[in-house]
Amino acid sequence: MNLHALKLFYETATRGGVTRAAEALHISQPAVTAQIRNLEQELGLTLFASQGRSLRLTEAGELLYGYAERMFALEKEMDRRLIDYRDGIHGRLTLAATYLPANHLLPVWLAAFKQRHEQTMPTVMTVNSASAYDKLLHYEADLAFMGGSKEAPQGIVREELLEDELWFVVPAGHRLAGARIGLPEMMREPFILREEGSSSRDMLFALCQLHHLEPPRVGLQFNGLNETIRAVMAGYGAIFLSALEVSDYVRQGSVARVYVESVRLTNPIAACMRADEELTPVARLFLSFVKEYMAKST
Repeated sequence: MNLHALKLFYETATRGGVTRAAEALHISQPAVTAQIRNLEQELGLTLFASQGRSLRLTEAGELLYGYAERMFALEKEMDRRLIDYRDGIHGRLTLAATYLPANHLLPVWLAAFKQRHEQTMPTVMTVNSASAYDKLLHYEADLAFMGGSKEAPQGIVREELLEDELWFVVPAGHRLAGARIGLPEMMREPFILREEGSSSRDMLFALCQLHHLEPPRVGLQFNGLNETIRAVMAGYGAIFLSALEVSDYVRQGSVARVYVESVRLTNPIAACMRADEELTPVARLFLSFVKEYMAKST
């Protein structure tokens, strides 16, 4: 079926005549009439009957009009949805994130984003760095948010969003709470460390190596952040963690910060995406929103 002719038939029936259809579509009346006649010949059916100076639909015309009405309504809906998708108003957003951004940044960012873009459907997967890169490369995630300064693998580009400072923290009543000391004195304290391979543990040991110091004594080791902080809150040991992870506890007075002279280490938080490839409209909109949100927060 000639869809252009069907469109002219539909507009003629909807607007009540060839003249009005031609004016709305900015084409000549003879062209509209010719296309409708061609459609009738193609179908072998009469679609309009004359009624004085006007036209009325035949039974076949009414049947075709019902289908055409549904089809062109679907076309309008399709146009709207595609425009909304292009503008990021509708669409799924799959994010992969390491522990720090997944737990301390994305909940706030996504809550604010959803208030502005309710029709989007974000999903967050909390994974380690290797898995986050893997999900990007295998098209299982649109964007990844990573803590740490590890170099991205081939095919991935990183865009640093912020730098999260790393703090030395002790129990609230500890003799070093709020003190300013040198690194050698800090390293004499027993530490509660995360599992081997964690970025904070690696950075602490690298710091000791840089200053030609022995690594601190490992008093306790936990795989989870909450267990690590709770042990310090209970009164034992020192920890070296992201400010994002412990700042609330420091403000509440549950633990205390130690200011180590001449030591300032940061943990970069980056957005990662596939190289040489455009983000989906929703992912592009979300990344832009995150940057705008951080700019207002600083």
